[in-house]
Amino acid sequence: MKAGTFRNTQWDPLLLIAQIISMQSCVYFTLGLLVFIANILAGDNYTLDNLFEYHEIHISDVGGRLIILAFVLNSFIASLALWCIVRRAKLCLDFSCTFHFLHLIICWWYNSNFPSNISWWLLNAITTTIMCIGGEFLCLKSELKEIPVGYAALNQKSDV
Repeated sequence: MKAGTFRNTQWDPLLLIAQIISMQSCVYFTLGLLVFIANILAGDNYTLDNLFEYHEIHISDVGGRLIILAFVLNSFIASLALWCIVRRAKLCLDFSCTFHFLHLIICWWYNSNFPSNISWWLLNAITTTIMCIGGEFLCLKSELKEIPVGYAALNQKSDV
């Protein structure tokens, strides 16, 4: 890091890859838990189809609606993950889109064909938006905290 700069602006591919892997792991873990709870409430069997099968996203029965609710609730939790892992408001859109792009690739591979269900696309657009805006809000709130200046600030520890 150069002297006189606030943040490290060098491109760090290892950090970036670690953050992407961490985000994918955290978001899929919480999504798995929420879908598991949704399946218990609906009385359905829990399978990977609930996470990756795009035909599972529908409003025709309670199970499908609970799966949709799990995805939406998980996008709020993913906002917290962005705040904890990425911690930069200007990177929230990148990480939100990266997560959902990788989810598209996984769903495409899992189903052996490209997702064609409009409800799947709509749900992913909504969850990307919630995840990005929520993450940006939380990160901006942290980034814009007042920096204590003065004699009293010298005696306090920084909460960065």
